[in-house]
Amino acid sequence: MSVTEKTGARTDEAAAVITGARERIDALDDHIIGLVQERMAVSAVIQESRIASGGRRVNLNREMEVLARFRDALGKPGTALAMTMLELCRGRI
Repeated sequence: MSVTEKTGARTDEAAAVITGARERIDALDDHIIGLVQERMAVSAVIQESRIASGGRRVNLNREMEVLARFRDALGKPGTALAMTMLELCRGRI
């Protein structure tokens, strides 16, 4: 398969731009995954401390703050992204 077929571009120049941009996206995705994994670890520390002190595993007020922050920054899709992230970060204990 040629580069233009692989990228959907109609010229070699456009294919080169797309290939470079996709490489950058892949690097960003790797970074995002690492950050989410780090967030999961920090969230586990918080949950462990809260539970050890007699509290609940989840703090719904805090989750609402996180949802609002993502929604304000990214619009409605930000809420869905935050929900997914919160789901990944809760209940690991």
